Amino acid sequence: MHARWLDLVVVLIYVLGLTGVGWRFAHRQTSTDRYFTAKRAVPSWAVGLSFLAAMMTSVTFIGYPGSAYTGDWSQLVPNFFVLVALGIVGIVVIPFYRRTVGTSAFEYFGKRFGRFTRMYASIAFAMAHFSKMALVFYLLALTINSMTGWNMDQVILISGLLTVSYTLKGGFEAVIWTDVVQAVVIWAGIAVSLWYLLVEPPGGPAAALALAVRHHRFSLGNTAPDLSKPTLWVMMIYGFFWYLQRYTTDQTLVQRYLAAKSDRAALRGVALGSCLSIPVWALFMLIGTCTWTFFQLTGEKLPAHINKADEVFPYFIGTHLPPGMAGLFMAALIGAAMCALSSDLNAFASVGVTDFYRQFRPDSTDRQRLAMGKVIVCVSGILAITAALILSHTRSGALSLWYTLSAIVSGGLAGLFFLAFLSRHAIRTDAYAGIAACIAFTTWATLTEGAKPMLDLGRFNFPWHDYVIGAIGSVVLFGVGYLSRWGRRARYFEPDATAPLRSRLRGRSRSEPRP
Repeated sequence: MHARWLDLVVVLIYVLGLTGVGWRFAHRQTSTDRYFTAKRAVPSWAVGLSFLAAMMTSVTFIGYPGSAYTGDWSQLVPNFFVLVALGIVGIVVIPFYRRTVGTSAFEYFGKRFGRFTRMYASIAFAMAHFSKMALVFYLLALTINSMTGWNMDQVILISGLLTVSYTLKGGFEAVIWTDVVQAVVIWAGIAVSLWYLLVEPPGGPAAALALAVRHHRFSLGNTAPDLSKPTLWVMMIYGFFWYLQRYTTDQTLVQRYLAAKSDRAALRGVALGSCLSIPVWALFMLIGTCTWTFFQLTGEKLPAHINKADEVFPYFIGTHLPPGMAGLFMAALIGAAMCALSSDLNAFASVGVTDFYRQFRPDSTDRQRLAMGKVIVCVSGILAITAALILSHTRSGALSLWYTLSAIVSGGLAGLFFLAFLSRHAIRTDAYAGIAACIAFTTWATLTEGAKPMLDLGRFNFPWHDYVIGAIGSVVLFGVGYLSRWGRRARYFEPDATAPLRSRLRGRSRSEPRP
């Protein structure tokens, strides 16, 4: 099928508008502080909307409806823990980071446990987010292909190169303000999609919702105490540890903490974004459920070329929305990909410059660091495009693939953060012990999990679902590191890194002078 000219006009206007925002801030990117943290001058409401947009990628637009189309709402469960994690760490961690680090979340690990641990954490973050970047490119191309028939490889190349160019010029200021625009457009895309899904089928909204209820489409999953399947408990465990990790060690979020005008503004912004994210995720799940009820009530058959659940909702958009309305959804989807990828690329550059380049070139000037940051944006963007081209030829469900990749390569970063933050006397050798144990466990679990493991050890295979690998890895890292300190005498600890938790809760480390 071919996109209608009005849809193309809508998409073109929106994409050029976002790109224009990036170029608008180009002349201001004269320092690394500006390029990576927007000089810490962003208001709280903008931080909140940017946080919302950062949570919404192509996975949200396509993967969530695809998951709900094939089953229930069990894959929504992890997202409820975005508020649980914020309640546990937000008040302490956000102000702590704003005082402790300059541009990279992993500076704290370096202060606490040395350069090796800092680089390990940086690499673990890069691995997790690189898989996300490739998946976002892929899902964008999949959707555009379903709606327009354009070649997926060409879509990946064009959208990827456009994103690299926009990120290169705009810096983090452009990331924030394009996110603000995108957050508004997301709600418009949701409203348009649900209107046509609920109004067009026979019986209207009442019939659609009643059919979904009869078939238990709103269920949050199986409550059986079984960790070998994606039950409710598995999704809860995954969500709890995933969002603890995101709030404490995700550079894309830490940059938003740092970009706010004040500690209070950062906390308000993150709380606003978290509270807005849950209804958006739920509405995209509702879109998937209503897509299923639409085809059930109308009796319409899907064409033979639709062989993935992820392709059904884009097919509906391309065939049932009038000219211009389909273009609005396409614009929101492309904007989500651009904003998410721009944020990731900027975070990659921040980590690369602060945690690697500056460590090996301590005498470099700020201008040289800024230039290196732009080089990293280009290189990481090209690598993500290449990975997306490979991913486009696989047949795995998008959302399951996203959760699996993120769980496996997360590297136990949440456990490392809490070892540093909560264990007063833990030193670098304890961190090394925890990291080694986490890597050993993750390698074993990854190679031996599933019905067809890469390494079959029989009864010694990993017995549970792969979604919990990252959670257990964090527990292993923290547990081994914490126990390690009892195996030797604590002879020293850095004063700025070992302040007791009660001092941090008061907003000031013991090692910091009183005003």
